[in-house]
Amino acid sequence: MQYQKCSLDLYVDFFIASQKQYSGLELSRVSPDPMAHDAVSRWLSKEKLTPKMLWHESQYLIDPNAGYLSIDDSVPDKPYSHEIPLVKTQYSGKHHGLVKGIDIVNTVWTDGVKIIPIDYRIYDPTHDGKTKNDHAREMLTMAQKRGLRPEYVLMDAWFTSVGNLKAITHHGRKWIGEIKSNRLVSTKMNQYVPVKNLDWTNKIVRKVWLKAYGRIVVSKIVAPNGDIAYIATNDLSLDDAETIKTHYACRWTIETFHRGIKECTGIERCYSTQERSQRNHILCAFLAFLKLEWERIQNSISWYEQKWSIPRLAVTAYLGSNA
Repeated sequence: MQYQKCSLDLYVDFFIASQKQYSGLELSRVSPDPMAHDAVSRWLSKEKLTPKMLWHESQYLIDPNAGYLSIDDSVPDKPYSHEIPLVKTQYSGKHHGLVKGIDIVNTVWTDGVKIIPIDYRIYDPTHDGKTKNDHAREMLTMAQKRGLRPEYVLMDAWFTSVGNLKAITHHGRKWIGEIKSNRLVSTKMNQYVPVKNLDWTNKIVRKVWLKAYGRIVVSKIVAPNGDIAYIATNDLSLDDAETIKTHYACRWTIETFHRGIKECTGIERCYSTQERSQRNHILCAFLAFLKLEWERIQNSISWYEQKWSIPRLAVTAYLGSNA
């Protein structure tokens, strides 16, 4: 019997079709042509798939001169992993605490409707010595080289470090991001106070100096539950809190992306202990998400409906055969 070899297209489509099991053994069982499960593990460990392949596919789905560029990280859970080099104990926003997982720093393009991942880096400081902010700046530089000119770069408080803000400004781009309440700002030269200690009595938007950076606009946003956020930008023409809030709201699409790629592609479910296999599995998950997102854009079918439409046909056929 001639056994089929694994391929990128087959593996990516398997991510979309499968509902829970994402192992090489399961792929060998459902493959339309005979395949040994070892063929999957060999392919996964020997290929060298890189984030450049994601850009190769995603570049046709975006407008490089419009939209927003969002940067954030996400931690696919690996609670039972003991021998995978990329797995570390780190903070997860999903769990609001420390978990074992692989931290991935992502860049997502959006126009408020489309959610297009264009680049990512795996956080692995023991191997490359790079911080999450190093990866963020690397991807910003790459986006600039690729000709992206977003209206704003959007970030949460984790990524609004002075180094990142200066890098964005160096590239001639504007940014909007949350800053922590203890970030030092000044309304008078060299008289810095935490942003929360500014006089917000009659103002919700202030023009201030951010320490070690320069002139910014900062807005105090109070949520209905009483939570307070300070949203800042280097676009000094933005003097309206609602406008700042509206732009910044598009950052939430990257959080939607994080949920979608975890729930719909099996990014967390690679069972190999080899680093190269894990890296290749992650790239395939990004490509699978891109296919799901393209279908959502073209035909208004949610990622979840696309997933469920596949086993639904099998259930219908089964019920019909037993009627």
